[in-house]
Amino acid sequence: MDSTDLHNIATFAYLFATFFYVAYLAFRTRAVGNIATGLAALGVVVHTVGKGLRWVESYRMGIGHAPLSNMYESMSFFALCVMAAYLVVEWRFKTKALGAVVAPIAFIILASNALFFPDDIRPLVPALQSDWLLYHVITSFVSYGAFAVSFGVSVLYLVKMRAEKGGLKEGSLLGMFPDLKILDEVNYKAIAVGFPLLSLGIITGAAWANYAWGTYWSWDPKETWSLITWFI
Repeated sequence: MDSTDLHNIATFAYLFATFFYVAYLAFRTRAVGNIATGLAALGVVVHTVGKGLRWVESYRMGIGHAPLSNMYESMSFFALCVMAAYLVVEWRFKTKALGAVVAPIAFIILASNALFFPDDIRPLVPALQSDWLLYHVITSFVSYGAFAVSFGVSVLYLVKMRAEKGGLKEGSLLGMFPDLKILDEVNYKAIAVGFPLLSLGIITGAAWANYAWGTYWSWDPKETWSLITWFI
């Protein structure tokens, strides 16, 4: 079994976790919710082991770099950050309903990754042969994971707020989700984690760019949109 197999297992774990989180909303059974959490946690563990194994595989091939160097590896790490961030939120706020919103995001990222990007391990181009790669990608994608949780919670907040203004019926599906005050707190704390990490991501990215190309900023689209996100 190689790292790709483990990534595929993680993808299915996130898919089944999504089904069980949705079933938890429908049937409101604690056992179903526990199965969903267990599948999500299993996916995170298998996914993490898969990332570590891919790192080992790159050394066995004589390449030897962190599995964060291309779109396949970066998006895989993004999905891992999203699911890990969600599990922290679920543990902290003792709510499983948000999994029905966040778990599909992690699954879609991994499934799209497998469909659209090659999974082969390639040598790093000279510009990527720097420790700045590790610092930049980790800080950036952990911030993206926090922002993904914030995104899901924010959409849910707006939907529930609108429903409450229109008269939320007792026993409705939206009633299973946390109160607006808790959703707002989750959103705030996710951004409170994501924003400083994004700041570090921009700073380390600029330092890396100067090391590799001799300039801190070149108005590359990724640089520009990261800055726009930071300002917002």
